Amino acid sequence: MKEFIISEAQSEKAVLVGLVTPQQNEQKVKEYLDELAFLADTAGVEPVKKFWQKLDAPNSVTFVGSGKLQEIKEYVVENEIGIVIFDDELSAKQLRNIEKELQVKILDRTNLILDIFARRAQTAHAKTQVELAQYKYMLPRLTRLWTHLERQRGGVGMRGPGETQLETDKRIILDKISRLKKELVEIDKQKSIQRKNRGKMVRVALVGYTNVGKSTLMNLLSKSEVFAENKLFATLDTTVRKVIVDNLPFLLSDTVGFIRKLPTELVESFKSTLDEVREADLLVHVVDVSHPSFEEQIDVVNRTLSEIDNREKPMIMVFNKVDAFTYTPKEEDDLTPLTRDNIDLDELKRAWMNKVPGNCLFISAKERVNIDSLKSLLYERVKEIHVTRFPYNDFLFQQYDDL
Repeated sequence: MKEFIISEAQSEKAVLVGLVTPQQNEQKVKEYLDELAFLADTAGVEPVKKFWQKLDAPNSVTFVGSGKLQEIKEYVVENEIGIVIFDDELSAKQLRNIEKELQVKILDRTNLILDIFARRAQTAHAKTQVELAQYKYMLPRLTRLWTHLERQRGGVGMRGPGETQLETDKRIILDKISRLKKELVEIDKQKSIQRKNRGKMVRVALVGYTNVGKSTLMNLLSKSEVFAENKLFATLDTTVRKVIVDNLPFLLSDTVGFIRKLPTELVESFKSTLDEVREADLLVHVVDVSHPSFEEQIDVVNRTLSEIDNREKPMIMVFNKVDAFTYTPKEEDDLTPLTRDNIDLDELKRAWMNKVPGNCLFISAKERVNIDSLKSLLYERVKEIHVTRFPYNDFLFQQYDDL
């Protein structure tokens, strides 16, 4: 799968490209390109310049207009740029035409995310899932990979070597996709048996946007050492730990983080990972409250959750990273509406506690702020589920709480 892996031996310089459209204004595009820069950095690429253009829709041939593409080309040549990354998924036609014009490596957002997943995959399960997603991504773009082979034109029986090779590669990839799907079916069966063997313990799943601190919180609650760092998609494999709060045991799982425009190939491939979310009794939605677009991230997670499982489930909203929260106070005579940029943390707390009464907490997993309150809330919510599953334990809980 060398097509997808960016060389780790050298940190290549990259430029990022996005579009301002009727669906996303310039401010949003800047935020999205900042996230794309973080993705690039996670993949070992150094983003050095951002380009964007205002269009009603992406150019079907080159994504951006010819003038903007020429501007990008001049910058790429002058600054010896090795990669150009686009913030949207490119078609085979667009990839082919842009590569022909710029003469450097071209990646789109999906390709970049797949590259990061390929780097992060540790277990055979995750590697199989990523490989399947990569082949699904590659399949409709095979024509681009074979543009260097000259095609012969002619009548019946005069097909060129490029076309023959293309058909051969397509068949090989389809066979690999079929094999990988079968492997994942077997893995899913094993995972399903493992979940059944856990008995009827209450299951709690940590969900949220990528890099909001789920793994750090997992380590705090379970007293384990789950890998955590300030990178996107630090966790791919679902980690499940038994947690005990005030003698009440439950299972806690740390799931892969969601992201805007998460490739459909990955959602499909990581079905068994997301099964932990489907089968959870309680969801803990972790939010990075210090992020300027945290409310949009909440919407992304909620939409993804509804795609995975449309059943209503109990949820606790946990706003993490209060230690990193910053804002710019409004001046007294400023009559403009309050926004995330000028609202203080206390006002934000009041607003969300009114939205999600009794199921909302503001914490810092890194600084261990308000963790005891989170444990108490988890205890109450898990107990509510537990006593419906084991009614005869209700009396025991009552006695314990009265002590």
